[in-house]
Amino acid sequence: MKRLYLALAIVSLVTLGGILLVTHQVNSFMASAVSVPDGGAEFDILPGSSFTSVSNNLVSAGLISDDRWLRLYVRWHDKGGAIQAGHYLIKPGASPKSLIEQFTKGAVRLFAFTLVEGWNHREVLQALHANDAVTATMSDEDWPALLESLGATMIHPEGLFLPETYRFPRGSTDRDILKQAYTLMQKVLAEEWDKRSSDTPMKTPYETLILASIVEKETARADERPKIAGVFARRLGKRMRLQTDPTVIYGIGPAFDGNLTRKHLKTDTPYNTYTRHGLPPTPIAMPGRAAINAALNPEDGTELFFVATGLADGSHKFSTTKAEHDAAVAEYLAELRRKR
Repeated sequence: MKRLYLALAIVSLVTLGGILLVTHQVNSFMASAVSVPDGGAEFDILPGSSFTSVSNNLVSAGLISDDRWLRLYVRWHDKGGAIQAGHYLIKPGASPKSLIEQFTKGAVRLFAFTLVEGWNHREVLQALHANDAVTATMSDEDWPALLESLGATMIHPEGLFLPETYRFPRGSTDRDILKQAYTLMQKVLAEEWDKRSSDTPMKTPYETLILASIVEKETARADERPKIAGVFARRLGKRMRLQTDPTVIYGIGPAFDGNLTRKHLKTDTPYNTYTRHGLPPTPIAMPGRAAINAALNPEDGTELFFVATGLADGSHKFSTTKAEHDAAVAEYLAELRRKR
């Protein structure tokens, strides 16, 4: 009997020793570094993939040399069914354990799309479709349906999407990103509207987008946005036409060849602020937060005119009287001739 107990004890020790050895091997492997180049490695998990196919692909990609300990770890922790499909970026210093955590959390690689201040809706869609990580589903005719799906009350897309950098997983659609941009614009517009100055001539948030889009197209200088908004606010208050070139250009549309002529300024369109009083019917571009803030907080002053200086800094000369403005225009034309 004593010999039997001794034999059983020896078997138990051997079995326990084997379990401890395997556990040590698994833990050591899971903490080791995977083989990743300095810039990281991209790895795709297709929808419906089994964990066996995922582990095999890790070996095929040279990220790990053998997957037996990996498969054993996943089986012990019952993580195989939690692996999520997606496009992953595996960074240097990753371990098999961190890979499993990344795959089960769905921490996919995020790509970036920057919607630039002053773009119009055609430029936005063109830039989206030029991004390799974006799936194109829209044409220019699809804007009204998109806006309806977003709950927008406006049927024209201009000005409704906030210029910002958006991050998204590969395969996201143009509609997915535009939904983010629309939602963020609604949030930012509400925040800025709540902080508006009592001096703003804007009666509605949508009017704010219209004026902000004009300010956005007139200057890229942060210090000039409130000054330009102030000029437009005073002109609106005096029932003076805004006479701003970007609205005329927008009214011409894609046919504009870059050369704004006197004929253009005299040709009436709903957007020609030389022939019509007040704001145009819609925004003419996508305004950023700073332009929206400027439209709602115009700078005090007496200036009613401004014109570009022609200098490399993109600055403008502001004037109170027409005579001062005419002199500033002459200076601008002289600067252009000097550059030629």
